[in-house]
Amino acid sequence: MKQKIVMKVQMSCQKCRTESLKLVAKADGVSFVGLEGAEKDKVVVIGEGVDAVKLATSLRNKVGHTELISVAEQK
Repeated sequence: MKQKIVMKVQMSCQKCRTESLKLVAKADGVSFVGLEGAEKDKVVVIGEGVDAVKLATSLRNKVGHTELISVAEQK
């Protein structure tokens, strides 16, 4: 079952965005990573068996304040 995870990450610069995308792309089961929102502050992850809490925690540690917005089944 694929799931779509949306997280709001406090990213102030392009380097932060790049870092957060790289970090998320390394996680197991991730098939798509992208940025969303007017200020490109939402990280979208689509994959199978992805641990949303683990992702959010690692983003908090490496990039900045991270808020888990939604975890939904991708159809």
